[in-house]
Amino acid sequence: MSQEEKTRLSGDSGEGSNASNAPILPTVNPAIEKMAEPQKGAVHAAVYIAAWIALSSTVILFNKQILDRLKFHYPIFLTTWHLGFATLMTQVLARTTNLLDSRKKVPMTGRVYLRAIVPIGVFFSLSLICGNVAYLYLSVSFIQMLKATTPVAVLLTGWALGTQTPNFRTLANVMLIVVGVMIASAGEIQFVIRGVLFQICGLTFEAIRIVMVERLLSSAEFKMDPIVSLYYFAPACTVMNGIVCLFLEIPNMQMQDILDVGLSTLFLNGMVAFGLNVAVVLLIGKTSSLVYTLSGVLKDIILVVASMFLFGDPVTILQAFGYGIALTGLVYYKLGAQRLKEYIADGKRSWDDYGQRQPVMRKIIVFGLVAMGIFIVVAGLTPQITSDYDASAYAKTKIGELLGEKGMKA
Repeated sequence: MSQEEKTRLSGDSGEGSNASNAPILPTVNPAIEKMAEPQKGAVHAAVYIAAWIALSSTVILFNKQILDRLKFHYPIFLTTWHLGFATLMTQVLARTTNLLDSRKKVPMTGRVYLRAIVPIGVFFSLSLICGNVAYLYLSVSFIQMLKATTPVAVLLTGWALGTQTPNFRTLANVMLIVVGVMIASAGEIQFVIRGVLFQICGLTFEAIRIVMVERLLSSAEFKMDPIVSLYYFAPACTVMNGIVCLFLEIPNMQMQDILDVGLSTLFLNGMVAFGLNVAVVLLIGKTSSLVYTLSGVLKDIILVVASMFLFGDPVTILQAFGYGIALTGLVYYKLGAQRLKEYIADGKRSWDDYGQRQPVMRKIIVFGLVAMGIFIVVAGLTPQITSDYDASAYAKTKIGELLGEKGMKA
């Protein structure tokens, strides 16, 4: 071996060596190395997903606890409180943080506010009111099952308002959701027709609101994230809800009703409800709308199980079967057949890889899912004690008088 070759192999080439005589050694690009390093202080997407699911579930269970178990039968007042609290907090955040700086890019004028924001706010208020009233009559689990039909309501509303072109293939896709919810409804033990009607009205108003928001946001200059939307909608909704509450619930309320619930409880309830809106912004901003949709499916399942534990809500086998069909239809509608196949394949590979890296943890997860399934089956077969809340109590309020006693229960 020549001296030159020894020098090249040792990597100790002289300063005058050209490119051909450069040492053949593995090198690392500093830029790539820096990218490969985990960012210090970065929050994993799973944290945002967990936070949103926790807050969303807590708000629903919290509202059920206040309206039903604590016998605070004033859903419009509770909705007004949430919106008033959101109005105050968004105003504070707008002046103390940069979380709402994107609002400065929105060309909001008095004319636009009256013609676009106020009508959307009306339907937003109506959907919240009807949704909260439904908690007085129906179980949390059954309400979540009914909410699975939201995409169907949005689709039909879009066709009715002319924002979408009728497509019967799409309609056929969402019919699986409808069939699943119908099966779940047939298996509902505590079926109260008035509660179902309130929930259907709430879903209808929510669908109209979503379609109107989509029409507003179709213009690039009016793009708003959820918390900026809340900044504009909350004041108008607070005023409208307050007026309705003033005539329908305030005459029947006493200060003792609020004290029985607790001022601290109402404050915490408002904080959690507002925190949910912030969590939505962070979840979509840090992940994607697809992750948000799939997280919603997981959240609904958790809520159904949680309501069985916390409130003793009965869930029959027929309901679980129907709800499973509805959730399958929902995922299929959101993703489509091709993307669904891709995600299933990716999920299987990730699950196998996780099993190789964490075999014990995977066994624990499987055991937990099996235990949850057994619990649902046993709970569905076991006779349940229904809630001691008498729905006729709410009929004594102004809104109950307007609706009348007829049709209280199926």
